[in-house]
Amino acid sequence: MAIDEATAALLTAMAESGAKPLHELTPREGRAVMAEMSAAGGPGPEVARVYDEQIPTADGGQFAVRVLVPEGDIRALVVYIHGGGWVIGNLETHDHVVRVLANRLHAAIVNVDYRLAPEHPFPAAADDSWAELLWAHERMTEIAGGPVPLVVMGDSAGGNLSAVVARRARDAGGPRLASQVLVYPVTDADLDTPCYLDPANQLLLTRDSMVWFWDHYAPDPADRKHPDASPLQAADLSGLPPAIVLTAEHDPLRDEGEAYAEQLALAGVPVARQRFAGQMHAFFTMVDVLPGSAAGIAYVVDQLGQQLAAEEEAQPAG
Repeated sequence: MAIDEATAALLTAMAESGAKPLHELTPREGRAVMAEMSAAGGPGPEVARVYDEQIPTADGGQFAVRVLVPEGDIRALVVYIHGGGWVIGNLETHDHVVRVLANRLHAAIVNVDYRLAPEHPFPAAADDSWAELLWAHERMTEIAGGPVPLVVMGDSAGGNLSAVVARRARDAGGPRLASQVLVYPVTDADLDTPCYLDPANQLLLTRDSMVWFWDHYAPDPADRKHPDASPLQAADLSGLPPAIVLTAEHDPLRDEGEAYAEQLALAGVPVARQRFAGQMHAFFTMVDVLPGSAAGIAYVVDQLGQQLAAEEEAQPAG
């Protein structure tokens, strides 16, 4: 299926602007471009409470998180990890979609502003995401008003990091996660899969831009084989939390996202998955820009709602 009309129009406008492709930019320039694109959808909806915190790192650094709490009873606590190839993106670029998710899911959300490469290469982003999951779990009552299911969610590189921290939580014996929501996740460093080489998929995200991302995040090829960089390389995926996996038809990452969903299912993990036809990478976060975003968000709200309902039903017996 061809890309939808809204996506085609966006890509045409970008081409006519004469902007350089991402892989020809510096990280600073790439961050500015993503910030400009994210502003196209305007500000997100209001939530009841928003505040930022600084989280210390083991090496004496720090990173920021933003806590968003909607009106009414809180059904879950979601740790959201933004995309951007571990190099670009921040709290502001994903503020709109996180606000929408908070209201639609009736969930408190902690948006993680992990440290970026190349200033902080692998495994800094994974370590920060893990530290944030522990921080959010320890403050669940403060944030959500009481014990609620804990969920990790992320798009693209954030989907990669969500998969990583879900496995770390299993290996550490907690915290227990009710779900992992992986939106077109990076799961492997194989840049020669059929969907990577398909010219029809060289749209907003290209093979060249993924080479650029990997070269900044994990310049040592040996690091790219580590499961904390490439979750698909993990030897054992059993015992992980239920997963919701979204992929886009015209996305270089489609094959690895679907391969990871398949491996989770083979390991006995409950998996809800959907490939969104006519969509490209990044469609999910383009709220009020691409109609596909509304469809993707609706899918997550529905599937995660079902998982949370199952949690609630099982709680009295537990």
